Amino acid sequence: MTGFRPCIIVTAGKMYYDKRKSFSGYPEKKQKSREERIEYIMASEFLSDLAAGLEPYVPGEQPKDKKYIKLNTNENPYPPSAEVIRAIEEETANLRLYPDPDATAVRTAAAEYYNDTLNLAGTDRLTEDNIFVGNGSDEVLAFLFPTFFKGKKIAFADITYSFYPVYAALFEVSYDLLPLKEDFSLDMEQYCGGLAGDIRGILICNPNAPTGRALPLADVERILDANSGRLVVVDEAYVDFGAETAAGVVNRHENLVVTQTLSKSRQLAGMRVGIAIASAPLIAGLNAVKNSFNSYTADRLAIAAAAAAFRDREYFETTKRKIMETRELVTKEFRKLGFDVLPSAANFLFVEPVGISAADLFGKLRERGILVRYFPKPRIDRRLRITVGTQEEMDALMASVREILKEC
Repeated sequence: MTGFRPCIIVTAGKMYYDKRKSFSGYPEKKQKSREERIEYIMASEFLSDLAAGLEPYVPGEQPKDKKYIKLNTNENPYPPSAEVIRAIEEETANLRLYPDPDATAVRTAAAEYYNDTLNLAGTDRLTEDNIFVGNGSDEVLAFLFPTFFKGKKIAFADITYSFYPVYAALFEVSYDLLPLKEDFSLDMEQYCGGLAGDIRGILICNPNAPTGRALPLADVERILDANSGRLVVVDEAYVDFGAETAAGVVNRHENLVVTQTLSKSRQLAGMRVGIAIASAPLIAGLNAVKNSFNSYTADRLAIAAAAAAFRDREYFETTKRKIMETRELVTKEFRKLGFDVLPSAANFLFVEPVGISAADLFGKLRERGILVRYFPKPRIDRRLRITVGTQEEMDALMASVREILKEC
């Protein structure tokens, strides 16, 4: 095997990166031999030390072996609106042409949406210059690192979106982990005066993932005021399901960037559209980096779909309300079984079962064709993150949970 070095070892359906356990996952139904799998993922000697040492983000399972009730990746259980589908169909006639590199239609629609729904006036009002569009909020977050954090140190919670440390490693940004309190809430005293002096940026997922807990806007502004010399990024992927957005105060705080996605509350996970909302100078910086990498981060269909999704407010409110109502009903059902369920302002629940371990319940649900998310990590390995699906899907989930508990 001259010229190659093993970077990853796969065995018994589990994957390890350079001796560091990364994640446990189920293999495809038809498996290669162990030797074939190892050879398949050998790394070339031409990889840089950076690439060879990365421990990539592991997305939720997208199975191909059979149809499941998917409650593991926080997708919206409802389809896009008829207006979104119509916009996509109409745009197909233009696919021979490059898309608008500025995604102007999305920026305009997003600004109008927040100006109207938050009743913004005067200097608080948003314009296109306050909006940045990327290929999903993950890409938007990725652009933040070279734009604002290169050569600096940042901080984020020890239990939060697991892409943050991946981006930090990729862009060689150092970071401190800020422990959540025992109830998985942020330690406001630490965020408002207890940070190391060399920290230049703070990332806050609000509502937090995978816990679902949310900070009120007043606490977000308190953090902003206490850290005026630090850039604060508020990742609002799940904000529409019960939390307060900070989008309306970006022009009051020059150190604030809000990121959002259209994957969750607006049914466009397959289109990959995300936005950043911030003061015009910060957005200009993001655009400078984006246009030094890829001018066309959103394609024509994605732009048309996203603009239509922002415009169709009635459908957005209806489907969002359904998910929130289902979430509260399922929370009550879990608590009747004695499960501990954290308060959630997201489209998922973070549940600690009784009578069975989280790992075993995860496996037994999968055997029954129901996927949820299990994180084998300290402090959260006794819990499952469960996406809120349709009421019918959640009824099937609860029926399976009750059956499993009877067998224990």
